[in-house]
Amino acid sequence: MFARARWNGCVEFLMNDATSQAASRFIEPLIEKLRRHPKRVVFTEGEDLRILRVAERLVAEQAVVPILLGDRARILGMASDEGINMRFVKVINPASSSDFDLFRARLEKTARYRGRSPSAVAELVGRPHYFGAMMTQYGQADALVGGNLAMPSTLFRAVIHAIKPMPSIPKLFGVTALSAPHLEHFGGNGVLFLADTGLVPDPSVEELATIAVETGKLARHFLGRAPRVALLSHSTKGSAVTEPARRVAAAAVLAREKASAEALDFRIEGELQADVALDPAACEVKLPGNRFKSADVLVFPSLDAAHISMKLLQHCAGAQNFGQFLVGMARPLAQVPRTASEDTLYGTAAAVAVEAIKAHELYPDGEVS
Repeated sequence: MFARARWNGCVEFLMNDATSQAASRFIEPLIEKLRRHPKRVVFTEGEDLRILRVAERLVAEQAVVPILLGDRARILGMASDEGINMRFVKVINPASSSDFDLFRARLEKTARYRGRSPSAVAELVGRPHYFGAMMTQYGQADALVGGNLAMPSTLFRAVIHAIKPMPSIPKLFGVTALSAPHLEHFGGNGVLFLADTGLVPDPSVEELATIAVETGKLARHFLGRAPRVALLSHSTKGSAVTEPARRVAAAAVLAREKASAEALDFRIEGELQADVALDPAACEVKLPGNRFKSADVLVFPSLDAAHISMKLLQHCAGAQNFGQFLVGMARPLAQVPRTASEDTLYGTAAAVAVEAIKAHELYPDGEVS
């Protein structure tokens, strides 16, 4: 029994160490960028010790100005009890904020809420997710992180109703970044971007193609090079003649057309089995002469496939997760799971803040046309 306990302890230590290394590999370059260009990140669920500790770390690194939403007295009391330094951390109770009336008036003017009673609109604006989304939309924050204490749909509803969509992306979708430099065949840099991990249950050909191109853009920004994008299937280039495989193959063709039209320099392949997408040796056996090498982006044929794969890699292989990043809205956003570790929250906040740097460069006036 002692030997088994010692063995289990060693395995747990190695997994924790690997996860910590994975987190550092992804986060450190982001923090370096943010020290030169700090951004404001609003956390919609601030009454969470994980968030308080993350806020303290972000301030200590001089990387992010954290904005925490919730009961101010409760948040400050929690910080005091735990000895957490709240210097330079902004804490806002939405209902008593000086921006409350402004946001209520703006929400009342939107088509969705025009005609609703003032009290109903006020009740919505008082919710942290709506208030945080409106802060981000109207320039009071540069990026948003939420979901650490709430169901995903709560955050999704708020951002869809309060933040302007990107006209080039027909449907909101999610991308999760996984870092696992200790694993073989795990992307070119020990990082993989998985999509869609949270929103589109059964994507169409058009939706798969858009997900492939937009996730490639996101990966390029973080990797600093042209990514390799694989659209996954149970089939590799016609090895199985099924409707789902043909759908993925068609999406790959359309994605390449979209990338070419935008003069994007990354490579897109599909339909591919997972081993072909990730392992050069398997690729050589099943596609002799193909120089695709290891994918950086994996686009899944369904939400089930993506989400199950993400959880297996995270919980069984020690991959550190960041995000999911919500793609399709005009502001940098992330929805994190309720089980998120502090490293996940910290890295996700850093990532959306870096996305805000890019967004400011693309849209210096703050608006998407």
